[in-house]
Amino acid sequence: MNKSYGTVKYLSRRKMWEIVCQPHVAIQLKRVFAKIDTFEFGVHHLSATPENSNNLQWFLQRWPMDVEQPTTLETIAARWRERESLVDQILSQMQIDPTYFKMKLPPREYQSLATMMWLAAEGLLLADDVGLGKTAEAIAGFTDPRTRPGLVVTLTHLPHQWEQEVYKFTDLQCHILRKTTPYDLTKYCGGRFPDVVISNYHKLSGWAETIAPLIKSVVFDEVQELRHQGTNKYRAAQHIAKNTSYRLGLSATPIYNYGGEIYNVISILQPDALGTWQEFQREWCVYDEQKPKIKDPPAFGIYAREAGLMLRRTRKEVKRELPPVTVVPHYIDANPEALLAMEGDAINLAKLILAQKEQFRGQRMQASSEFNMRMRQATGIAKAPFVAEFAKFLVEDNDEPVVLYGWHREVYKIWLEKLKHLNPVMFTGSEDAKQKEESKRKFIAGESKVMIISLRAGAGMDGLQDVCHVTIFGELDWSPGVHEQCVGRIHRDGQDEPVTAYYLIADTGSDPIISDVLGVKKQQIEGLRDPNQDLVSKLQIESEYIKRLAEKFLTDRGIVIPISLGV
Repeated sequence: MNKSYGTVKYLSRRKMWEIVCQPHVAIQLKRVFAKIDTFEFGVHHLSATPENSNNLQWFLQRWPMDVEQPTTLETIAARWRERESLVDQILSQMQIDPTYFKMKLPPREYQSLATMMWLAAEGLLLADDVGLGKTAEAIAGFTDPRTRPGLVVTLTHLPHQWEQEVYKFTDLQCHILRKTTPYDLTKYCGGRFPDVVISNYHKLSGWAETIAPLIKSVVFDEVQELRHQGTNKYRAAQHIAKNTSYRLGLSATPIYNYGGEIYNVISILQPDALGTWQEFQREWCVYDEQKPKIKDPPAFGIYAREAGLMLRRTRKEVKRELPPVTVVPHYIDANPEALLAMEGDAINLAKLILAQKEQFRGQRMQASSEFNMRMRQATGIAKAPFVAEFAKFLVEDNDEPVVLYGWHREVYKIWLEKLKHLNPVMFTGSEDAKQKEESKRKFIAGESKVMIISLRAGAGMDGLQDVCHVTIFGELDWSPGVHEQCVGRIHRDGQDEPVTAYYLIADTGSDPIISDVLGVKKQQIEGLRDPNQDLVSKLQIESEYIKRLAEKFLTDRGIVIPISLGV
């Protein structure tokens, strides 16, 4: 009789494996499964995901135990092996049928591969480079009857662009949701339910209960919108995703700041892939002041690809390279009076941020947020006239339009006044979808030479590459992912000219610290998407960035922090 080292029991309500084993085997169990809580003793728990179940079967070959539900273990584990086999076959292009997708414009081979991967895996994060045709890959999926009716969820300014793309590639019937509350969709497609329903994230919570039972697939465009749990749109997306058979997330920048956000995104697309949040933290994350970071982004990037959770191709890999973007950091002057105007209150805020005594803890968080806002806005205002002159020079000297990125309304006002002879148009958080579409039309038609876009308002927009190859960052964002998306508006298929991105940096205010931080945060993004990217230094959490900003602000003014503040 074979020796047994313990028992394994399936807890169906919790979808967990309960493992009771001898102490020396428990030590080996925790070494193999980093997900298991190291402070569990006697009884150990492991989520019953296909991957965990497959690995548990392997572990039991070395340390046999009595499995109360062996058929359940084999069934769940087999799902992992089947998935692994499908992913391997597709990535080796053994199952690519170029005639499978019936489209007006046939997808390229690498696009067909991505769509086949999605349909085989049923849930996928597609993180291809900006401009490689993620929209076309999603639409190809809708030509498979198994995915229809389908739902596309996108940013507020993109539903009409999606509708145009669906009709460009297929004869499928589309409908864009018009209201936040449900209504009869069959009235708009000849008495039948549309093949593809298109919604923005804002309308999702009002429609989730109604539309979830009616659709078979969902595509989350710019899926980084779902990186935070607890929001209404996240809960709505989660409900819809759980009730659909096929889920696809699209984004060249699936995380903006910290790698822990990727758990929230993948959990929407493949709910049981990464185990519980606690398991994910134990296996992949490190913490600093309650913010999760992937401790080894290249390793997780490789794992996500090999597990079929994510597909990421660069232009070089698919042989559709564009000339590289020329990045030009350009230092400009800043008006010191704009910074002086906020100096008094800012000094007190900076001191509070740097105070380490416990009684200041709650106040520090509020002070950090306010100090960050004031410093960035003051820096933007201080630079604004010089940014406008730089944009004016580029337009008038080259007789070509430019895209100008910023963040604060007060900065926009200065730009609009200084550049009014160039008929600037706006694409920010203040315009509705129709106004944004009209701004885009005027810019592409040549009626405007400057398009002012908010740093976080233009994701997913297409068409600017037809008329523009120069972009200017008049203000900076803390996240490199935002900058990458911004450059991607013009650095994409259809661009015939080399793209230049000017980063206009002042040597005072918030710019010196933010420009330095951008290079640090990018390591998390590139490590995740590019497994060959080296991480050369540790990330700091955002509160540390604000502390650095506060320290520099006070140091520049010759202010010594009193020891009584506890610094």
